[in-house]
Amino acid sequence: MKKVICLCASALLLGSGSMFAQGEMDAYKFSQYDLNGTARYLSMGGAFGALGGDISAMRTNPAGLAIYRSSEIVTTVSLSSIKTKTDWLGIEMDDKKTRFNFDNIAYVGYFPTGNDEGVVGWNVGFAYNRVKNFNRQYRMGRGAGGRSISDYLAGAANLEDVTGNDLWSTDSYNPYLSQSWLPTLAYNAGLIDVNNKAVSGDFFSTMGYFDEKDNWNLLDVQSANMSVSEKGAIDKYDFSLATNISDRFFIGATVSVTDVDYRSSALYDENFGYLNAEAQNAKFVNELFWDNYSSLDGTGYSFNLGVIARPTDFLRLGVAYNSPTWYKMTNYYSAEAGAYVFDYYLGEPNPIDPGNPDMTRQATTPTDFYTEYRLRTPDKWIFSAAAILGQNALISVDYELTNYKSMRLQDRDGYDQDADNDLIKDDFRSSGMLKVGAEYKVTPQFAIRVGGAWQNSPVQEHMKYSETGRIVEVYPAGTRTGYTVDHSINYYTVGLGYRFTPNFYVDLACVYRMQKEDVYPFPHLISDGNVLVESIPATLKTNTTKVALTLGYKF
Repeated sequence: MKKVICLCASALLLGSGSMFAQGEMDAYKFSQYDLNGTARYLSMGGAFGALGGDISAMRTNPAGLAIYRSSEIVTTVSLSSIKTKTDWLGIEMDDKKTRFNFDNIAYVGYFPTGNDEGVVGWNVGFAYNRVKNFNRQYRMGRGAGGRSISDYLAGAANLEDVTGNDLWSTDSYNPYLSQSWLPTLAYNAGLIDVNNKAVSGDFFSTMGYFDEKDNWNLLDVQSANMSVSEKGAIDKYDFSLATNISDRFFIGATVSVTDVDYRSSALYDENFGYLNAEAQNAKFVNELFWDNYSSLDGTGYSFNLGVIARPTDFLRLGVAYNSPTWYKMTNYYSAEAGAYVFDYYLGEPNPIDPGNPDMTRQATTPTDFYTEYRLRTPDKWIFSAAAILGQNALISVDYELTNYKSMRLQDRDGYDQDADNDLIKDDFRSSGMLKVGAEYKVTPQFAIRVGGAWQNSPVQEHMKYSETGRIVEVYPAGTRTGYTVDHSINYYTVGLGYRFTPNFYVDLACVYRMQKEDVYPFPHLISDGNVLVESIPATLKTNTTKVALTLGYKF
């Protein structure tokens, strides 16, 4: 018989969100951009920092806007196939998703001064760019072995100064405004229990059984599964101004407004196998689930400054500074959990049928629970060089240096979340991304392009369990126990361009993106240097094939 416990609280107090503070992995997730832009920009690996002459350069080195000698309108659409593959203790699972995207639309205006020296011209630009796609889904599963999430939840409850009485809820009593949601949901959903409800530090997993000596024995996990779905994007609106000085120096600035829209669900369950019920001549299975849902909306602002120098006719050098994005975020959460335990009363007699030894319990958090916070993403420096090889060829190289240690989390009033910011400093580092691109004009109208980009992970080596074997605890936000640790991201790109008239052109690009991560269903649990619960991650590979088409008109 099910007993559903609804965890309700007043909307006014829920808005404070104090029990759902953000974590370092949230900061990292919303600080990343994809290689996105026009088809020409994509096909050359995004290496346009010194080259300029493309609207996508407005959000990296806005000095590239001053390269234009005419006005232009451009737009890009794309089709992406996202394939994921997980390996969790030898069990592999695949998934895939296909998405159509409207990537950008932009206008560049050119206003010459008529001068041959000094300020030769001014350029203005307005652009919409989709700089990050979150869309993907993946599944992971394993057989017998490894610790249970209920072991982690019981251990986490024991490390907090709470008792069973603090966490217990009925439909009419609600203590959740001052307690951590992680043990609260676990306790009310029946995943953990406590010997004495008035004593802290005595919680244990309910996934077990009493032997003939009345000792409690934990069951081994027989199978575990997790399914994750992510949706949403980061969109930027750029407003740029650039100038050309004597055709030797190009200077530009961009002010950007950024919107974030992110939706996710993470559904996790464990099965502990069957227990014989001799008196009933039947078998019963012990199992649990732990499901989390999240939706986030945010708005931020940033600015970029850049310079391109042209010391010779064939060489261009560029440098740009991209400021942090200062975000205000609103994040809605909900979670539900449940447990079926045979031959155990979960701390109280079955209120429906005292003679029935099995019990199912479920609990949910409020669906309108939200928190507001602020995020400062890392700043970035971009160093670039481009060589113009005669009339038909060019090659360009960019190096982006991003300081992920500078990410900062604050509450909605602007006060630093010191504990999370200290973790960011310890667990992240500066990350480099190398971009290379080349173009060759087969005819004055037809061009072929190739490129690539390689980004090393900003996550410190001690966080990479699959490579180092080190066990480091990551602290979850609210009830969301799952997270990923990034390893590397690589892009390989090719493309074509064709100019139908002096004014109208079409570009086509194909981008192959490869990303490797570790996925944890729940964190390790460590206390005073002792590993209480070790979590085994799955390896996740996300391969995305993207085809982009750009239409442009010069006037």
